[in-house]
Amino acid sequence: MLSYSQRADLCSNPTAIHLLKLMDRKKTNLCIAADVVMKDELLKIADELGPEICILKTHIDIIADFDADLLIELQRFSEKHDFLLFEDRKFADIGNTVKYQYQDGIYNIADWAHITNAHSVPGPGIIQGLKEVGLPRGRGLLLLAEMSSKGTLAKGNYTEETLKMAQENKDFVIGFITMRQLIDDPCFINMTPGVQLATGGDTLGQQYYTPEKVIKENKSDIIIVGRGIYEADNPLAEAKKYREAGWLAYQSRT
Repeated sequence: MLSYSQRADLCSNPTAIHLLKLMDRKKTNLCIAADVVMKDELLKIADELGPEICILKTHIDIIADFDADLLIELQRFSEKHDFLLFEDRKFADIGNTVKYQYQDGIYNIADWAHITNAHSVPGPGIIQGLKEVGLPRGRGLLLLAEMSSKGTLAKGNYTEETLKMAQENKDFVIGFITMRQLIDDPCFINMTPGVQLATGGDTLGQQYYTPEKVIKENKSDIIIVGRGIYEADNPLAEAKKYREAGWLAYQSRT
C-alpha cells in the first residue's frame, strides 16, 4: 500500500495534495468533529487540540454567537497548528443554489474552508455548482457515499452513482465520507465518522467503530471523532490516544 505522501504525488487537487502530505509530515490521521455551539468552545478546541489533528471539522451555522472574527481566528489556528478546515455543510440542492450557499451569505465558506462536502442526491449538477466556486480557489469536495447512522439510505445504488460522479470530477472531488474504502484509487481520501476506542452506539442511532477497524480492516484514511474527545475529562490526553491508535492502524496496514 502506498504511503500518504506517495499518494499525494499522484493527485492533482491542491487540497488533496496538501492534506496527504500534512498527514505524513505530522503523523496523524485524526479529524476532530467540533460540534459545539459557542465561539469560545470552538476556538478552544482548535487551539488546544490542533497539534494532534490533520483536520478540524466544523458546523459553522450552529455557532450561536458567530461573527467574522471567528473565521479569522480559525484560519490563524489552522496555520499555527498545521491542520485543514473542513466545513461539514452537506450541501444538497441544485447547482445554482449551492454555488451561492458556498460563496455568499454570512459564512462565505469557500473563502476559509479548505474542504466541504455534499450529498449526491441532486445529481452531478451539485458538483458543478460547487466546483465553479471552489476549484479556482484550490478547494476540495467530499461526497457523502455512506453515513454511520442506523437505517441510512446512503447505500447500494446511491453509493454506486456517487462513485461515478466522483470519478468524473477528480479535479475537485477529493474523496468520500464513508465507512470503508469504496474504490481503489489513491487520490480519493476516505474519511470515516462514528469512531470511538470502544464499539457501541448512542440513543440517536449513531454507530461507533474502533480506529483499528476503520483504518486497518475497512481501509479508510481518516478517523473522525467528536464527543469522545472534546467531552472527555482530559480532551488533550484523549486526542493523543486517538491519534496514536489511528496512526498505529495506518502503519500496520502499510
